Amino acid sequence: MNVLTLNSGSSSVKYQLIRPDKKEVLCSGQVERIGIDGTRIVHKTNDEKIKKELDISNHKGAIDSILEIMTDEEIGALEGLDEIDAIGHRLVHGGDKFAHSVLIDDDVMETLHECKDFAPLHNPPNIKGVEAAEERLPGKPNVGVFDTAFHSTLPPEAYLYAIPYRYYREESIRKYGFHGTSHYYVASRAAQMLDKDIENMNIITCHLGNGASVAAVKNGKSIDTSMGFTPLEGLVMGTRSGDIDPGVIFYIAEEENMSIEEANQFFNKKCGVLGLSEDTNDMRDLEEKALAGEKQYKITMDVYHYRIKKYISAYLGIMNGVDAIVFTGGVGENSDYTREDSLKNMDNLGIVVDKEKNDGLRGKEAIISADESDVDILVIPTNEELVIAQETARILKEK
Repeated sequence: MNVLTLNSGSSSVKYQLIRPDKKEVLCSGQVERIGIDGTRIVHKTNDEKIKKELDISNHKGAIDSILEIMTDEEIGALEGLDEIDAIGHRLVHGGDKFAHSVLIDDDVMETLHECKDFAPLHNPPNIKGVEAAEERLPGKPNVGVFDTAFHSTLPPEAYLYAIPYRYYREESIRKYGFHGTSHYYVASRAAQMLDKDIENMNIITCHLGNGASVAAVKNGKSIDTSMGFTPLEGLVMGTRSGDIDPGVIFYIAEEENMSIEEANQFFNKKCGVLGLSEDTNDMRDLEEKALAGEKQYKITMDVYHYRIKKYISAYLGIMNGVDAIVFTGGVGENSDYTREDSLKNMDNLGIVVDKEKNDGLRGKEAIISADESDVDILVIPTNEELVIAQETARILKEK
């Protein structure tokens, strides 16, 4: 079976063509800057990487470009579109309607539209991606794999907010959590690497990128996570504030005469490390300047790392100990500075990083805990696309 996975963002579509049974990637890539000057596709196969400028303005054009390059006579991975058996979509927010991956039909699409307000930055482009795939590949099954699904096992004490209960009962306002596909993959992979049964393990997974979250995984199930009703809650992120006194939102909105929509955009797109540094949300630039001793950048990274440590410590308490801590995502996989600094001075809790193993490690699976560490510390590049492809194959098999 050949599964095309699609991750449709507001101005990009990431894709992979995967044979899930063999865990084989036939090709992958991304259409960037949709609707913006400089739109292009970056396409990768085992042999080469191609960059091509595009003249498109929407997600349908992006899907068209992806299908065209995948079937190109010289650089394509397929001879024709009929070789695509199914399409698996990353869907960010399914509300409380979807606790598992689903075959997408008209009822599912209707519910996705109803959930748009839960994730206004993510759900609309996700929906556009599904609609474009259905139009361009008629008759092919589409499967939705939800970021929120892995966190559907949270207990009420973890997912309820201390607001009038009717808002949960009537409006489904609760913690949902995100990055679930990534947390599931790296927790499962950590158990495999350590040759342990995940159903007898406590694992803390740290997905650190421009968006970032931590999850407490007990016996293979998520029991708490840092993101909430929306992806705004939790860790300090690239442009999101993370946890904040709600009074700050009211104060700034009043001082700046912001509408609710303007405040939403501000705390999602103008805060985080971008706001603290007053310069950039590129973690590589921030890290370089922080390590060079530039004060504001050092403070920014200190805040970023402090919040990670705070959540790790909280989940260690909730689970009454931890067997493994996993770092993943663009920052978690590539920043030895973030990994080391987030876990420093935790030796009394049995958490010790081996500096030699950690230094310089970029994007590779590794165990970086010191010999004297009671807790295994791992770096695992995430593979959400493989999970999406495998879930798509499973859903179709069970159909």
